[in-house]
Amino acid sequence: MGWRSFDIWRQAKTHDTQDAVEIDIITLFPAMGEGILGESMLRIAREKNLAQIRMRNLRDWAPGKHRVTDEPPYGGGAGMVLKVEPVFNALQDLRRPESRVILLSAQGARFDQAAARRLAAEKHLVLVSGHYEGVDQRVADHLADEEISIGDYVLTNGTLAALVVADAVVRLLPGVLGHEQSAADESFSGGQLEYPHYTRPADFHGWKVPEILLGGNHAAIEAWRREQAAMRTRLRRPDLGG
Repeated sequence: MGWRSFDIWRQAKTHDTQDAVEIDIITLFPAMGEGILGESMLRIAREKNLAQIRMRNLRDWAPGKHRVTDEPPYGGGAGMVLKVEPVFNALQDLRRPESRVILLSAQGARFDQAAARRLAAEKHLVLVSGHYEGVDQRVADHLADEEISIGDYVLTNGTLAALVVADAVVRLLPGVLGHEQSAADESFSGGQLEYPHYTRPADFHGWKVPEILLGGNHAAIEAWRREQAAMRTRLRRPDLGG
């Protein structure tokens, strides 16, 4: 049963609709995101008011004088577990009827380009960063709409994972990239890896650009690119079915 079963959610305050997609990243290390959010496409999206991305310090919602966010696990074991109370409190303030709450977790479904496109259509994302040995299971069971993993490896904490998701989502928003076709032509967007790219000079230390790209025959170039994309996918990522 998710958060939406809670009466408190049904009483959530109304919020004025905004054109910009909103992303709140709940983390114990908000400073990790500030440099990343101030660069490249994330900075451009914020400056154009296409996306509002906010780093939220989970300790602000931790109860008690010492703002404790973690405790040893019931039943014993190594490490500390992120408590359910501060996450609950944070979502009580941040969540709205249109929000989608995502827990970044090693147990989650693997994040891919299709998931990025799906999330780019949401109005408000709340990304909850996992920390320590893990997160109290009640966060996943009752508070999060879904769990996402960015890969089969372990990070020190989920803040970097949340930023990866935010970046993949924001760059798909109309107006963020300089050329709208860029997002459509990228690796994974069509179920294949992207074809190889070349630019000037045409000959560098004897490493030459394929002649077909220099001739100006756009139909032949497109056919070559499709062939290269399919071949790359078969050789490097046969799991994609290219």
